[in-house]
Amino acid sequence: MSSSQVFEQSIRIKASSVITEECLTDLKLMHRWLNPLLKCEPIGTWSTDVGSLSRFTIKIPLLQPSLRSRIAKREPGLVVWEFDGFFKGRDRWECHPIPEGTFLLNRFEFAIPNPVVSWGFNNFAANLTRKDMQAQLKRLKKVAEEVYRNSDN
Repeated sequence: MSSSQVFEQSIRIKASSVITEECLTDLKLMHRWLNPLLKCEPIGTWSTDVGSLSRFTIKIPLLQPSLRSRIAKREPGLVVWEFDGFFKGRDRWECHPIPEGTFLLNRFEFAIPNPVVSWGFNNFAANLTRKDMQAQLKRLKKVAEEVYRNSDN
């Protein structure tokens, strides 16, 4: 198996940690900030309780690769998805309250077991994935701040 890689991104959001976390756990809100080519769907009933299952599918014509994931850890302000497929690893989301809102940290730690897929990812998709993670955080920030503005605070 290839060695583990870590992509870590963070952003400051002018919204409470509760609202920021809601953007991570409410499926309708999640689809507003996820990459439009990525779809998340529950396996069974949607939940972010430990053990809950979901499938993330990349909407690429013909291929549509998907990752089955499960909630590995869940605490207030923390959601960790664990996946096993063409990627093996964890996607960790942490909301930290700060005076002006929330500091959101996303840590994507993974290995790619197939050497051919690993080579292709590292040579063609790694930089795009990093850029997409940054863009995704900016979209999440926009959604969280909009929800916050429209709430009673």
